[in-house]
Amino acid sequence: MNSAAVVKRDNWITLILGAEPEERGALAWSFLCFFSLLLGYYILRSVREAMIAADGSHLVPTVFTSVFVCMLLLTPVYGAIVSRFPRRKFMPIVYLFVIGCLIGFSFAFSSNAPQQWVTLFFAIFISVINLFTDSVFWSFLADIFVTAQARRFYGVIAAGGTAGAIIGPLITRLIVGRVGVPNLLLLSTCFYGLCLFCILRLIPWARAQEIKRAGKDGEKPIGGSDLAAFRLVVSKPLLIALALFMIFGSSVGTMIYNAQAAAVGAMHLDAAARTAYFAGLDFGVNVFALIVQLLLTRVLLTRYGVAPLLLTSVAVMFIGLGGLVVAFSVPLLAAVQIATRGLSFAFVKPARESLFTLVDRESRYKAKNFIDTVVYRGADVMTSWSFAALIGLGLGLPALAGVWIGVAMIFGIIVLWVIRLQHRMLDDPPAKE
Repeated sequence: MNSAAVVKRDNWITLILGAEPEERGALAWSFLCFFSLLLGYYILRSVREAMIAADGSHLVPTVFTSVFVCMLLLTPVYGAIVSRFPRRKFMPIVYLFVIGCLIGFSFAFSSNAPQQWVTLFFAIFISVINLFTDSVFWSFLADIFVTAQARRFYGVIAAGGTAGAIIGPLITRLIVGRVGVPNLLLLSTCFYGLCLFCILRLIPWARAQEIKRAGKDGEKPIGGSDLAAFRLVVSKPLLIALALFMIFGSSVGTMIYNAQAAAVGAMHLDAAARTAYFAGLDFGVNVFALIVQLLLTRVLLTRYGVAPLLLTSVAVMFIGLGGLVVAFSVPLLAAVQIATRGLSFAFVKPARESLFTLVDRESRYKAKNFIDTVVYRGADVMTSWSFAALIGLGLGLPALAGVWIGVAMIFGIIVLWVIRLQHRMLDDPPAKE
């Protein structure tokens, strides 16, 4: 191939991926890492959803409350690990712990252990590890990419995760009847192992880039207090705004999730039909997200920043909730969940994660993890118990959708605040640590 053809090919690759030649290796490993992470998780997600839906929506508050307590207990442990170990050590610790637990659950489902307790612990575990591994992954990316790179890369990387999230439910739906849940867990373990391998390949590139950019080796321990996460969140306006963003944004999603569990539980489907239903729902969410990511996310985020992505998601929330108030039905509820969750993955996730490139390194790992886990699940707990209480008072699902329109209004105000803070910080950026 002559030099002109090589240059033309490189220009096309740069245009499509938004990455210069020296950045493509890091983008490829990041893409594969997030693909493997969500593929491993989504192999199991439909199984968990089927277990929860077997009890209608009654198990949801218990699971979310248990997850929230686990997050509170794990936050200082994670803070201690992050403070004392460099990235090349504490990131493998997180993922090896997940791999070991999945192997343990595989044996538990194969044994004569009380299945009710194993099921409950499994549902809690899956919810906990999904948040932790996802948060650690994006903290790592915010640590190694600057804001301009994040805007160019995050849409592509998020598309990798969405591709994994599409394939995961398909694998579950195709093979769960033949291999059973214990072997599904072992298959998922393999993909978490591939995710860990990708991170180990990214660390040397990250070190080289940090030394080149700032003259610092990012593999030094972060230091600071084990319990610094809450202090960091309340000390910085952007982190306060992002914590409130998480509370009210996730509340709308959790309300729709609870409504979906209640509606499917009332249909009295068997376990296989429930698993297939939720696998189909996940498939729809992720196909929609992938289409939006490929066509719009990188273009909008690179050219216009986070504003159009976040504001579009708020508008869809209002339209979806309003539709449920006026003409509630199970198919419409599924469509609203596909639209809101799909845009959460395609628009909100890349936009929100890019904002963490604007804060210091300790905040990227400690405060971000606190927001992604404790604050997120705290919002889930409040929403789930509020949902259960209002159902107990006799409110129907259409009326509950009307209540959460008010929550969506508050979320919209917070989004405007986040956009304003971001513009202010871009005009006067802090030093990248």
